[in-house]
Amino acid sequence: MRAASSRLVEVFGDRAALALTLHRRPNDALRLHELSNLAARAGVPTVVTNDVLFHIPARRILQDVVTCIRHNCTIDEAGFRRERHADRYLKPPDEMARLFSRYPEAIARTVEIAARCRFSLDELAYQYPEEATMPSLTPQQALEKLTFEGAAERYPEGVPDKVAAILTHELRLIEKLGYAPYFLTVNAIVHFARSQHILCQGRGSAANSAVCCVLGITSIDPERNDLLFERFVSEERREPPDIDVDFEHERREIVMQWVFDTYGRDHAALCSTVIRYRAKGALRDVGKALGLPEDLIKLLSSQVWGWSREGIEPKHAEELNLNLGDRRLRLALDLARELIGTPRHLSQHPGGFVLTHDRLDELVPIEPAAMKDRQVIEWDKDDIDTLHL
Repeated sequence: MRAASSRLVEVFGDRAALALTLHRRPNDALRLHELSNLAARAGVPTVVTNDVLFHIPARRILQDVVTCIRHNCTIDEAGFRRERHADRYLKPPDEMARLFSRYPEAIARTVEIAARCRFSLDELAYQYPEEATMPSLTPQQALEKLTFEGAAERYPEGVPDKVAAILTHELRLIEKLGYAPYFLTVNAIVHFARSQHILCQGRGSAANSAVCCVLGITSIDPERNDLLFERFVSEERREPPDIDVDFEHERREIVMQWVFDTYGRDHAALCSTVIRYRAKGALRDVGKALGLPEDLIKLLSSQVWGWSREGIEPKHAEELNLNLGDRRLRLALDLARELIGTPRHLSQHPGGFVLTHDRLDELVPIEPAAMKDRQVIEWDKDDIDTLHL
């Protein structure tokens, strides 16, 4: 323990601290005293914590059930996997001061650290990769060069005046909004896929772009169709362009690994999708944790719409002639209702990459994905979108 505390001081300097937490077990007072002495010898300050698992005492039962769901066991089999005491809730300051009255300096330091914990999401300074496709040219110049080369290839007898005018208009707007690097990224990904004979096709609002067409990303001919570029990129909306590209399912992973290898694993990761409990899933997991029979769980699930926010209501149970006086049944219905809308697990977005100029892990938390050689951002894709990453 002393060696570990010394190493923490070496790594974190004056930001290292040793936590004092009540475990509600025999000799708690002696353990805190010894920890405080160890911190003093190692020159590490102490702070008081509560190791919070739920915000109010009433959530203790739900926390036990969630523990059973995680360990795939019933509440009767959980044993010491359940918390041994019920006070791991968010205590008010006065209560924490009473519990740790022997350590006023640790309490004061906890308050001091809490006061320093100020952060705004506005502080996240995101910058898209520069995309130095052609080192001698700026991203905009490179995009213009590739665009007119692609146009000349698509129209070997000469680029029609209508198409040339549309391309010039789109390129000026792309330059004004600074979106050239993004177009170069998508072009590079599509070019790689086609070089490997991987089927791919751009779709959605990007089909309104003549630039995307001559680059080979989409296939809607601007000469034969009236395209509305502002539906795709608008100066008024100031929303980043969204080019959706479909790749053949069996070989999509080749493209994804190319993105990781090209931009670097310090600068690229997939978005996550937070899967939340819906009514049927909540009832199934809670019922299983409380030991309800499988046929009863299926019977109850049949009475509720999957997207319901209310879950199983008493009238549903009464219609099935179930006894609501049964404590386990009533508890299962109540706890399942509390669980609706809460996160169940983290899933991978099928193809939503975030690419950064600076190190990605300095901007957002990332973790290895379940699939080999993938990594994901721990935030939901909608939160990523809100932050304009």
